[in-house]
Amino acid sequence: MATGGTGDVLTGIITALVGQQYTLEEACLLGVYVHGLSADLALHTVGAISMTASDVIDHLPKAFLHLSQPMP
Repeated sequence: MATGGTGDVLTGIITALVGQQYTLEEACLLGVYVHGLSADLALHTVGAISMTASDVIDHLPKAFLHLSQPMP
């Protein structure tokens, strides 16, 4: 996650959540969680060494879908 652009991805996620009327605190908490979850999902696909910001972006839909699934 220390690659160029991943901080920009996080900023974009948080900004998008604020634009959807989440409070700043909610947007930050949810944004950081989804950002990390997306990276965890990308890790299984591309690995840690070659992961880029685009890989994190590509896995965002799956991360948000994961959040919408009911807990067992």
